[in-house]
Amino acid sequence: MQQILSSVAVIFAKRLHMFEFGKLSLQEILTVSFTLFAVIDMLGSTPVLISLKAKMGGHIRSAQATFASGALMIIFLFLGKQFLGLLGLDIKSFAVAGSIVIFILGLEMVLGLEFFKPDGNPKSGSVVPIAFPLIAGSGTLTTIMSLKANYDNINILIGILINCVIIFIVLHSLKWIEKALGPSGVIVVRKFFGVILLAIAVKIFGTNIQGFAK
Repeated sequence: MQQILSSVAVIFAKRLHMFEFGKLSLQEILTVSFTLFAVIDMLGSTPVLISLKAKMGGHIRSAQATFASGALMIIFLFLGKQFLGLLGLDIKSFAVAGSIVIFILGLEMVLGLEFFKPDGNPKSGSVVPIAFPLIAGSGTLTTIMSLKANYDNINILIGILINCVIIFIVLHSLKWIEKALGPSGVIVVRKFFGVILLAIAVKIFGTNIQGFAK
């Protein structure tokens, strides 16, 4: 186990060394952060989280869930391209597929439909199903790979870290958020971010689909 962790740490160190900090862009960081915030949809997931919290004895380990979901997102950012290579895929192909998933997520939020079925087993604790698949699920990981086709890794990494802070705050403040928003407020927020996701999906699809025409 220690050898595996050491190998992963070496890979992460190499990836960090390869980051071009000169490519830091506030605009890209804001776009990535907002995109991930919309996809993760912590506010829209508040009703589900509150239900899970009650079933888990009234307590969610906020730090554990945040660390697990953040680790999954960062691992996929670093090693997602290699994983796709093993499958014979490139980032543009994955980005097009990812834009379709993001589009469907947006439709879910706007129309109140349910295409993706969540894992309903709350007994596994804060990691499953809260960290995965509720927070860092297939939609989030797909979005990260789609963003890699349009934005620099350093900006995506910062966007992930910003969202980890937001995830922790939301998980730690579920009771206050429930009272502040109310049922109607949660619905309004969910639909608003759904429209944003639809627009982002169309942009990612239009940018990357051109590569298939060559």
